[in-house]
Amino acid sequence: MSRLRIALTTGDVDGIGFEVTAKALHKLGPQKNVQFILWRPEEADKKYLRLIDKKFERITVDSLQEALKIDGPYLIDIASDEPPAQWVETSAEACLEKVLDGIATAPLSKTSIKEAGFKDLGHTDILKRLSGSKYVNMGFVGEKFSVVLATAHTPIKDVTKHLSFTVLAETLKNANELRKKLPAAQAKRPIAVLGLNPHAGEKGLIGKEELLLFPQLSAFAKENKIPVEGPLVPDAAFFPSNWQRYSMYVALYHDQGLIPFKTIHGQDSGVHISLGIPFVRTSVDHGTAKDIFGLNKANPHSMIDAIRWAIKLARLSR
Repeated sequence: MSRLRIALTTGDVDGIGFEVTAKALHKLGPQKNVQFILWRPEEADKKYLRLIDKKFERITVDSLQEALKIDGPYLIDIASDEPPAQWVETSAEACLEKVLDGIATAPLSKTSIKEAGFKDLGHTDILKRLSGSKYVNMGFVGEKFSVVLATAHTPIKDVTKHLSFTVLAETLKNANELRKKLPAAQAKRPIAVLGLNPHAGEKGLIGKEELLLFPQLSAFAKENKIPVEGPLVPDAAFFPSNWQRYSMYVALYHDQGLIPFKTIHGQDSGVHISLGIPFVRTSVDHGTAKDIFGLNKANPHSMIDAIRWAIKLARLSR
């Protein structure tokens, strides 16, 4: 079996990305038939390089082109003077060219992306632009439950403009592909789709979106053999008694899904997976945490999950 090549991008240079990545690599150690290619700034904290060196034989280069020339049981360390957003774009292009098998990304702020000259609002927009994928969803897999977002960084006042049968149907297809990759016991359960309005619209008394969208969506799910339940009442859907009932939740807007997900999982578990793109990309489920940069306080558990899932999905894609 040929070696998988997984790129690790460490995000904002003044964020916790390099710290959590180094800690994650130290925790995981070398993985069978996997070569990690690590993007980090030239002036990265040397104590975290020493932490990596406790588990890996590290070779330092200054470009992905050089990194790809090196085979063997090494961690390839790209000490780069390029902006972190460029690391993501270069790695994604390499995935599209099939010379990388996946990417696990540390947090990258929208400010950092803008300063690099990109018009994209986040990782997802960069990947969507490069891949040409029209329907891309943010998926979050946690220890207790998982969430897929139908819309991403959309202002609340614009959510209804972005919801349509087509958007929900494509979201359901992407969620179903993720469902199949979950552990067998979870994969057997239906996908729960949340309503948009309080009380899931109360049969049209508190909004009409559920009446307009869900009958057609239910027919689509049945035709495509996707197990689904909904619309669920949003304020009751995440009761602990429901966690074992569903394989995952489809939330109709960002905070509807991520407030409960992050409240329950905190920094102890959780991985962000990009759904609907033609290659593997995973990420942490938290931000840059610049307030604790350099304090050696960052929790690496989400990055550990992100790397593990990148390897798992890359292997399944082979």
